[in-house]
Amino acid sequence: MARIRVFIVLVLAVTAGGGLAMGTYRYMQNAQGRTISMPTRQVVVSKANLDVGADLTKDDVKTIDWPATAVPTGAFSTVDEVVGRGLISPVVENEPILPMKLAAKEGGGGLPPAIPEGLRAVSVRVNEVIGVSGYVLPGTHVDVVATVSPTDRRTDTTTKVILTNVQVLAAGTKIERDTERGKPIAVNVVTLLVNPEESERLTLAANEGKIQLALRNPLDKGVTETPGVKPAALFGNDKQIRMAQSRVRMSAPRPAAVVLAPGEPEPVTVEVIRGDKRAREVVRQER
Repeated sequence: MARIRVFIVLVLAVTAGGGLAMGTYRYMQNAQGRTISMPTRQVVVSKANLDVGADLTKDDVKTIDWPATAVPTGAFSTVDEVVGRGLISPVVENEPILPMKLAAKEGGGGLPPAIPEGLRAVSVRVNEVIGVSGYVLPGTHVDVVATVSPTDRRTDTTTKVILTNVQVLAAGTKIERDTERGKPIAVNVVTLLVNPEESERLTLAANEGKIQLALRNPLDKGVTETPGVKPAALFGNDKQIRMAQSRVRMSAPRPAAVVLAPGEPEPVTVEVIRGDKRAREVVRQER
């Protein structure tokens, strides 16, 4: 009798466990089959990384489903709205195309639409050193350091910061023809965003001497005035020259004191400068 009871309890346990397992399996299957629908909108995004000045085509952009509650303000929904417009800011792959990134519809492509009103884009030739080993990229800011000699003497050569906190508008390579060999050569070019006065200084420095770009921290907005440096000051000779001139002036003989007779008027004197020496001469009056 006891065995029958144990058998009945075992059968009931197996049946209850199997029913529970079957119910759990069916519930999980139904849960996996259900999907939660989220409202979406079509948003135009970039197919690849695009640089400043790119003229958008249908091959550059596409539309994707974007959550309707998180659509960026001003995002475009059709490709035709952006085709033919130029980029004034770089975009990366799958980044939404926004109005602030585009030039006006009549502006076209290229760099001109990216130049703010009142500013100018000036390109200068650079090499790997001048271009800070490739770290000068569009959007970075640099100082322009010029080395120029106002005369033909090497001692007058001066290096000075002529422009500060200048934005790099574009950086890349263009093809020029070698005048000696007649073959095309690649030339690195950096385009800087400057005002008209700064464009004059930059062009003059590039033509009359050498320029160097100094990369800045984008958070550093300060402007530093520098006196410039010459070769003599670079090696400490300038200070020695000034000290030597000072010693010459101190060691220069002083004019002898003039002894006046009783009742004689004080003589008129003038200071005479000869090179780095000074002397006072008495002017004799004729009677």
